[in-house]
Amino acid sequence: MNPLKRTKRLIHSLVFLVAMPAVLSVTQHEYYVSVTTVEFAKEHEAVQIISQIFIDDFEKLIRKRFDSEIVLAVENESEKVSDYMNRYLQTKLLFEINGQKQDFIFLGKRYDEDIVYCYLEIENIKEVKSMNITNNILYDLYEEQENIVRTKINSKNKSFILTQARNKAVLNFN
Repeated sequence: MNPLKRTKRLIHSLVFLVAMPAVLSVTQHEYYVSVTTVEFAKEHEAVQIISQIFIDDFEKLIRKRFDSEIVLAVENESEKVSDYMNRYLQTKLLFEINGQKQDFIFLGKRYDEDIVYCYLEIENIKEVKSMNITNNILYDLYEEQENIVRTKINSKNKSFILTQARNKAVLNFN
C-alpha cells in the first residue's frame, strides 16, 4: 500500500475512533471495526480485556461458524451464545506476556445498542515487561476489518490499528 493511501486510511481510522460513540448507534454500518481495550490491573494481578464488536457482525460470524439459526441480543437468547463467543475469541485474540502464551477467561458479555461487550481476563500476572497481542477478530468475514487495540499497561497508554496484513501489536516496558 502506498504511503499516501496508508496515511489516509490511518486518519480515517482515527477519526472513526473519535466518532465511534455516534457511529455505534447506527443499525447498519459500512465500517468493519472492533475495539479491544487491554489494561493491567496490578492490584488484582490480572490483565483485564474488553472487546467491543458490532452485534450483527458477530451474529453473522457465529451463524457461519457454529449455528445457522442463532440470534444475538434477544430475550431468551440461546445459552450456547457465550460458549460460541468464547470459542471464537480463544482462537482469534491471542496474548503473550513476558514471552509466555497466556489464555484468558471469558467472564461474560453485555449488549448495549448495536455493540456486544465481551469481558475477558488473564489471571496471575504479577508484572508486565512485554506483551504481544494478536487480534484476528472478524478477518474471516471481512478483509477490510480493522481492529483497534487500546492498552493501559504500567501507566502507559498506547493504541494500535490492526489489519489482516498487520494483525499483531508488540509492546515492551523495559
